[in-house]
Formats: sequence, C-alpha cells, structure tokens
Amino acid sequence: MKQLGTIINFPKIDDPRGNLTFAQPPTNIPFDIQRVYWVYDVPGGESRGGHAHIKTKEILIPVGGAFHVTLDNGNERKTYLLNHPWQGLLIDVGTWRTLDDFSSGAVCLVLASEKFEEEDYIRNYEDFIKWKNNHQ
Repeated sequence: MKQLGTIINFPKIDDPRGNLTFAQPPTNIPFDIQRVYWVYDVPGGESRGGHAHIKTKEILIPVGGAFHVTLDNGNERKTYLLNHPWQGLLIDVGTWRTLDDFSSGAVCLVLASEKFEEEDYIRNYEDFIKWKNNHQ
C-alpha cells in the first residue's frame, strides 16, 4: 500500500534580505505542472478539500500561515501540519483529503499534475470507498 503523503523539503536559501525557496520539475517536483491554484481567506472553522482525484497528483505548499491536511486511503488516515513555506505535501492519486484549521492569513498553494476536469474528482466519501475497492 502506498504511503499516505510525502513531505518534500524544497531548497531554502537564507538571506538577510529575505529567504527564497523554489520548486522545479523534475528536481523536486515529481511531475510536470499543468495547473497552479491557491486557497486563501478561509473563514475560521471552515474546511476545504473533501475530495479525491482519480488521476491528479498534487503538492500543497503553505506559502503563508498554517493549516492541517488529513489524508485518507480508505484504510488509514494521517494528519499533517503544514506551516513551513519551504515544505510541501505530495498527495498521490486516489487519496481523500481535507484541509482544516487555517490560521489567519493562511495561503495554500497547490501544484497539480493535471488540468482541471470535473470527471477527475470524487466528491462523495462513500463513492470514494467504492472506487478504492474497485481499484486496489
């Protein structure tokens, strides 16, 4: 069974004028980036995510603030605290994810391996479990 998420440490270049971090395929991104989006201004107590992808891999990067990401493969769950802008969480296909506990001003940058297609999303947890049972 695949590991539930992988933390990627991006290069962090310390500089007294301000730090710099970069991501570039294939050096530290294991796929070609087809889409970039970001989530921000999440009201207190709200959650984001709540879905799985059939063919899209993603890396979530906390470019500002902090939030929790809970990953679920249908058999086990693991929660990550993302709070360092030089780290990202790689999420493989067929993994349910929820994002919670956003700090004030938090920004989640997402690098995706595929362009947006609604058919790639599984938005109901019971449908996700059925899909997992048919694709293991």
